[in-house]
Amino acid sequence: MAPPETFSVLVEVRLRPGIADPQGATIERALPALGLKGIAGVRAGKAFRFDILADDEAEALAQGTVVADRVLANPVIEESSVTVTGKPGPS
Repeated sequence: MAPPETFSVLVEVRLRPGIADPQGATIERALPALGLKGIAGVRAGKAFRFDILADDEAEALAQGTVVADRVLANPVIEESSVTVTGKPGPS
C-alpha cells in the first residue's frame, strides 16, 4: 500500500437559501456607489483551505466533508461544499 499523500481541500460555507444575508445586502447596496452596475444577488460566505493527509482523493474528500459538517458550518442556517483542489505545491 502506498503511503498517504497530502491533498489541498477547499470548503465553502454559505447561508442556506431563504436565510437573511445582511452582509450580502450591504455589499450589494454599496456597489453602485463604487460605479459597479448590474450586480445582483450578492451572498456573503466563508472559504476555508487546508491540507489533509489521505490515501487517495476520495478519502480526502470524505475527511473534508466531515470537517465541514461537524466544525465549519452550522447546519441549521448554513450549507457547505467541499472540493479537493489537488496536491499542495512546495512551500
